[in-house]
Amino acid sequence: MNSAVDHAILQASAESKQGVIVCMPQPVPPDSPRLTAKQKLLIVDDDENIRTQMKWALARDYAVVLAEDRQSALEAIRKEHPSVVTLDLGLPPYPGGIDEGMLALSGMLEQDPLIKVIVITGQTERNNALQAIAQGAYDFLCKPVEVDDLRGILRRAFYVSQLERENRTLQQHTATDLFEGMMGASTQMQEVFATIRRVATTDVPVLIQGESGTGKELAARAIHRLSERKDGPFVAINCGAIPETLLESELFGHEKGAFTNAHMQRKGRIEGAQGGTLFLDEIGEMPLALQVKLLRFLQEHVIERVGGREEIPIDTRVLAATNIDLKKAMSENRFREDLYYRLGVVVLAIPPLRSRGGDALLLANLFLQRYAAETKKKAVKFNQAALHALEGHGWPGNIRELENRIKRAVIMAEGSQISPLHLELTEPADPYSGKRLKEAREVLERDLVQRALVRSKGNLTQAAADLGISRPTLYELMEKLGIEKG
Repeated sequence: MNSAVDHAILQASAESKQGVIVCMPQPVPPDSPRLTAKQKLLIVDDDENIRTQMKWALARDYAVVLAEDRQSALEAIRKEHPSVVTLDLGLPPYPGGIDEGMLALSGMLEQDPLIKVIVITGQTERNNALQAIAQGAYDFLCKPVEVDDLRGILRRAFYVSQLERENRTLQQHTATDLFEGMMGASTQMQEVFATIRRVATTDVPVLIQGESGTGKELAARAIHRLSERKDGPFVAINCGAIPETLLESELFGHEKGAFTNAHMQRKGRIEGAQGGTLFLDEIGEMPLALQVKLLRFLQEHVIERVGGREEIPIDTRVLAATNIDLKKAMSENRFREDLYYRLGVVVLAIPPLRSRGGDALLLANLFLQRYAAETKKKAVKFNQAALHALEGHGWPGNIRELENRIKRAVIMAEGSQISPLHLELTEPADPYSGKRLKEAREVLERDLVQRALVRSKGNLTQAAADLGISRPTLYELMEKLGIEKG
């Protein structure tokens, strides 16, 4: 269709209803990204003239599907699976209100949480559009609609939709590709996995450091399962959960009569780990007196039970974990320096969830699938607002907090969509709060680079192209931000 015909059609259509489209569509500039194949666009409006003129204006770039009411719109989504929708909120049988349009919006997002809905509304109805945005709409346009504006919003909506769908495909693929019970597509976690593989083949002690809830015990179990001791026992003990008076007996065992109520001989956890792996969680909470006894065991590989004199040889590998700063504890004389260096032959740092790029959404979808299956709510999904809330939260409790929130949300959700309210994340954390401009810029740059690396599966050339920068510039950025090359 040539521009002269376009102009005549749009002029005639524009006169049929007050100011729907007032600008002749312009050719897409040569440097603008064009779709390799026509993607499907659904136009929902009760006015046949408007539907027709919008189809004429946009059919060159998109495979346009038309619907006149909520029922036909939802049916079109089920059959045609469009990525983007333009929606007039005033739909029959009540075209003067917005209730039917809002129900249509809700139904669309329920069928496809990643669909991008662009609301078209009157100039005096801006509040209705903002309400639709709050319910999950992607964007809005006020009448009269400028074709150039509409084209620009559509290009962005299709681009974002494509990225999100590619990300979901990556998540679904990765969800079936766990690393020894652990998951992470970020470069930080890939480095953790690589370190676990390297240290598992040795028998040296490993000190695992990380905040509470980051998965330190999972890392320890992964090291055990990949080691030559995998057929032996994995014995874990939380040094901070057992009273000081009982911890020595729990670790080293005791002889009959060693203390009041010691009516029989009892082997300790260290003996129980014979031939396998001993995991000392929260090692920073161990009393100083016991640290001395543990150091002797690490040096000589023998123990004595409480109340006994016999030296018992022990063949076990020791892994330890802590969420406190042991170097600070050493400076405060709460932790022995010689024990630190004996335990930390290799130090494995588990990064907090907030610094792991897109891993929060990756894990959230894994937990959603798990608990939805357990509760027989297999159709439940995150709505768009919930996805934004999950991305924006700081996760002080890390993976443990994320898992608990998802589990509770699946239980509490009455319909098929999980909202921020179900997650108790109605006010996402501001990642820039309290930061100076330079610090905020680094937070944004790190997030964008990490996301690009996740999408490209570590391909630096592809990630650089996604970011619109050269490969050398990406290298410089990664070095400046401390992002490891995967």
